[in-house]
Amino acid sequence: MPRQSLAIIAVLAVALSGCFGRDSRGGSAAAADSGFAGVQRRGAAVMGVNQYTSRHVFQPLPDGGRIELQRGVDDSAGIAQIRRHMALIARQFAGGDFHLPGVVHDREVPGTRVMAERRGVITYAVESLPRGGAVRVQSTDSAAVRAIHDFLAFQRQDHHASARRDS
Repeated sequence: MPRQSLAIIAVLAVALSGCFGRDSRGGSAAAADSGFAGVQRRGAAVMGVNQYTSRHVFQPLPDGGRIELQRGVDDSAGIAQIRRHMALIARQFAGGDFHLPGVVHDREVPGTRVMAERRGVITYAVESLPRGGAVRVQSTDSAAVRAIHDFLAFQRQDHHASARRDS
């Protein structure tokens, strides 16, 4: 193939690639959801692992819920970091400190005010998972359980996450 034809093909390929991954307003798909990109960026800084190669689950349960984070790739350092992070948030949440979710989401996270006020009736248990960790959140107090569910629902939405492990 002549050199000029290769150059034309290369220019066309670059031009066409710019058409893919764009939303209807002409911006890139990532830029279209800059809020999500910000959550991912701040989440990586706070949690210490790449959010795009990790999987969150925020599962509501009748007595509270479960927060899960696992690496989607083989990464022993990342797995250890997730387990440290889960232990940290369990300690902080038990003490009524919900600063870290506020940093990740750049705002007060729904449910955290009530969870802080009712911290004496909520328990947090850390679990190790094959590629990360989880925090089981439990209470017999109906107001606390509602707040936990509000917290988990917001997290699911903002992280574009699941409510179930098997999804």
